[in-house]
Amino acid sequence: MNSIQAVFIDRDGTIGGNDQAIFPGEFEMYPYVEKALEQLRSSGLKIYALTNQPGVSRGEVNKEDFEIELKKFGFDKIYLCPHEHLEGCRCRKPTPGMLMAAAKENDLDLRKCMVIGDRWTDMLAAHLAGCMKILVKTGAGMNEYQKYKNAEFFGRWAEVSPNYIAEDLRDAVNWIME
Repeated sequence: MNSIQAVFIDRDGTIGGNDQAIFPGEFEMYPYVEKALEQLRSSGLKIYALTNQPGVSRGEVNKEDFEIELKKFGFDKIYLCPHEHLEGCRCRKPTPGMLMAAAKENDLDLRKCMVIGDRWTDMLAAHLAGCMKILVKTGAGMNEYQKYKNAEFFGRWAEVSPNYIAEDLRDAVNWIME
């Protein structure tokens, strides 16, 4: 744990909600997440939100609402892609754009950073950036885990192996703290 510089954590399905995007004001964190985030903070680690939110580009919600919510939850910084899948941006996971930007802004060695998420897009973005990867089985995570176990991913998606598969964020944080 001493060599870890920062932990990037996905929002929907990882810290709360389900496998769908839920807008601020309606989003509820899982009951154990606040304590897990505090455990990371108290150990001196920086914690950053890493989230795709295409509802922003569709005009359904504004980026500031997500930033306010995630800061309130205790994240040090928010990395949010507001684009839809087909817009071809460089920030939307599974591309590593948000991670690369965070590394530059915060002087991070991404090989010393963790990404925790419930989707294979989180795992692939982490893989492409050189980060350690934890897949949680909450949200879409159980389905993604089954696909992984059944070798249903192909191409670069199949090159990814999580460093740890956690039941939930609490389990992921406990593994990091060991």
